[in-house]
Amino acid sequence: MIKKPVLLSLITILVIVLVWVLLFWTPVETSEQPEHQKLALSATPIGGDFTIETKDKDLSLKDLRGKVVVLYMGYTLCPDVCPTSLALLTQALNQMSENELSSVQSVFISVDPDRDNLTRLSKYTQYFHANIMGGTAEKEIIDRIAKQYGAAYQKVENNSAAGYLVDHSSYTYVIDKKGKLRHSLTHGTLPENILKAVRELLAEKG
Repeated sequence: MIKKPVLLSLITILVIVLVWVLLFWTPVETSEQPEHQKLALSATPIGGDFTIETKDKDLSLKDLRGKVVVLYMGYTLCPDVCPTSLALLTQALNQMSENELSSVQSVFISVDPDRDNLTRLSKYTQYFHANIMGGTAEKEIIDRIAKQYGAAYQKVENNSAAGYLVDHSSYTYVIDKKGKLRHSLTHGTLPENILKAVRELLAEKG
């Protein structure tokens, strides 16, 4: 028998993914679409500072000192792993108090800057949670950030209206208040484990 809290979490995740499908998903025009792949990390994540563009301003990791940062790299047309990961993160954020949320910043970096303009990114992330900020940058900068965090991504051409998919690694990175990468959470990490990782760093002094 499924426990009530777990059932409610599953229902919430399904609702979020459904909303994403209705608003952002581009239908495929053929049944010959390649399967979307989750790539492995290309290297051990070491983290480090970065600067991206958001709808309102340029944002650097160093600007967020004093906050715990939850970082995810993906793209808005991702058919599966991104909406699932962001829905799980949303569940964790929903369990935080207002005081905790004031010391947390979630960041979604698009690895598809050609299609993900800043307005689209802002709209996409806000459908999940107000704490999630969407941004991107030129490909050279994205490649540099991906290298720092061991992330991998590659375009895969298909016959969909969107033109291509982007296979990518699917890790949620949790960065402490001093800007140091502390946790690399695998795809499908449960909300309670995301919450535990964030609260552990919130409790640290400095």
